Amino acid sequence: MSNRNPILEFKNIHVQVEGKEVVRGVSLTIRAGETHAIMGPNGSGKSSLSNALMGHPSYQITRGEAFLDGRDILTMSADERSRAGLFLAFQYPLAIPGVTVANFLRSALQAHRGKEADMSDFRKLLRAKLAELEIDENFVSRYLNDGFSGGEKKRIEILQMSVLNPRMAILDETDSGLDIDALKTVAEGINRFHNDTNGVLMVTHYQRLLNYVKPEYVHVMMAGQIVTSGGPELALKLEDLGYDWLEKEPAASTGA
Repeated sequence: MSNRNPILEFKNIHVQVEGKEVVRGVSLTIRAGETHAIMGPNGSGKSSLSNALMGHPSYQITRGEAFLDGRDILTMSADERSRAGLFLAFQYPLAIPGVTVANFLRSALQAHRGKEADMSDFRKLLRAKLAELEIDENFVSRYLNDGFSGGEKKRIEILQMSVLNPRMAILDETDSGLDIDALKTVAEGINRFHNDTNGVLMVTHYQRLLNYVKPEYVHVMMAGQIVTSGGPELALKLEDLGYDWLEKEPAASTGA
């Protein structure tokens, strides 16, 4: 186990959606330089956990605690959590007609920095990130996600992450809807972003993303709880055996 201080640490998190408990006592610690993956079947609570940690108002945390660099994020609004360094790539990114990709990214960067983002510096940063992700520069003049394919939306999510450079990135089903070429490009963007000063938590149903972004820790979530944790070999076992072999295992929340 790393002796580095935790970036994101949450303990005994319970989440309700419309009065129904969908996450039941999940705990995890992610340190600088670590990549973790949470896997699980549909309906296991993975996305609910991600949205709740980011502060989505439809996902109510009823018990537990969560800290980003030692700061209590449960007392923060969603935008405060973002400025503190928490980032969420959505499973289904929303389209915002009337707002261009470039204006959206510049406004987001300005909000994070707390000051006007210099236009020339912003353009240099944006061009560099577009090149890394193999995104045509024409995309930045289009309305955000309006008419974009699934792969294009996910690339723009990774572009946003690269521009904002958060301390902790939660990637919710980033591989869904991607063909193999788009998956490789997105994975390359994640790998370029990740370094010894930040953390990554990937939430996924399938093992295929983990072929390109290698996690140190894999956690399996079922029925709102983490039922087992291990190394990358656990993802390969799930690929071979599915989730059925875990259904009779005793549920136990764990930290890494």
